[in-house]
Amino acid sequence: MTFNFRPLPVLSALSALILLGSATQLLAERELRFPVNPPEPREGQYVHVPPTLDELETSGMHPELQRVIRRGHDLFVNTQQLRGENVFNDMNCSSCHMGEGRLPFAGPVWRAAVVLPNFRPKNQHVNNLEERIAGCFTYSMNGIPPEYGSDNMVALAAYHQWLARGVPTYQLTDYYGRGYSIDRPDEEPSYERGQALYEANCALCHAQDGSGMRVDGTPHFPAVWGDLSYNWGAGIIRHHTLAGFIHHNMPLGQPYTMSVQQSWDIAAYINRQERPQDPRYTGDVHETRALYLDTFHVHGDYGTEQQGRLLGDHDNLGEKPILRPATVRPRTFQ
Repeated sequence: MTFNFRPLPVLSALSALILLGSATQLLAERELRFPVNPPEPREGQYVHVPPTLDELETSGMHPELQRVIRRGHDLFVNTQQLRGENVFNDMNCSSCHMGEGRLPFAGPVWRAAVVLPNFRPKNQHVNNLEERIAGCFTYSMNGIPPEYGSDNMVALAAYHQWLARGVPTYQLTDYYGRGYSIDRPDEEPSYERGQALYEANCALCHAQDGSGMRVDGTPHFPAVWGDLSYNWGAGIIRHHTLAGFIHHNMPLGQPYTMSVQQSWDIAAYINRQERPQDPRYTGDVHETRALYLDTFHVHGDYGTEQQGRLLGDHDNLGEKPILRPATVRPRTFQ
């Protein structure tokens, strides 16, 4: 087990709270808990604390490589600068991968740089790092990914690999804080309980209608459903993924205040709201669910009837001009 602890930076989103009017006032009344106290590592887990950009300056790397890594960081925390070209909703990479992609239990991205290329069940073929990043654009940002090998894609990949500095490649083991792990709830998740919890704890930042919060047209808190949110193919539409994210990270500044049951209830409420179509859509929601049931949709409610409506039974793409980017395709090396 590797321990190499360095202080994690305060999330950059915290500074934005100071500017956000009535939401700021209410959030300020809550007890903020930075740095947070995540679960202790278990015996045998691999623990890695990613390097910071300050450490990049003294790394001895070529200045041009340092510049590219900084560009990757800039794109990662402000992916909205690619709005209308690669991003068609209100998400940034850091919306799901918090703390600049460094924070444990908030989707730290460094692991992808050391276990890829690898087989990915979601698309049933071997993915490299660039293709994995492209998947986030395709689904989470309801977008059209930057071309493989493009300046922006290379910069994003370089930033991922910088965060993984010092981690052995293909150390296929139990990584501490790698995702949004969560136990099963004691009771079946409840839409009704989730709605009440959402209105009390989440609507302040993400709005009653799930549309998020903008200041002068700039997204500060992302939409969690609707046209400006992640689409039906995003990993976070799986209830266990969203529940784990909520439990470890939400409300902002108060991680671990939502119980396991509450987190599942909120996830059930959010992920039973409509959003842009899955890019793998065949034109028939039942057929699409069946095609990707075992590898993905078994963990969500896409293509099922909930609260009197069939989820995903539409052609709505949000603001995206096309359904299926070229990167959504089968691949084989035979």
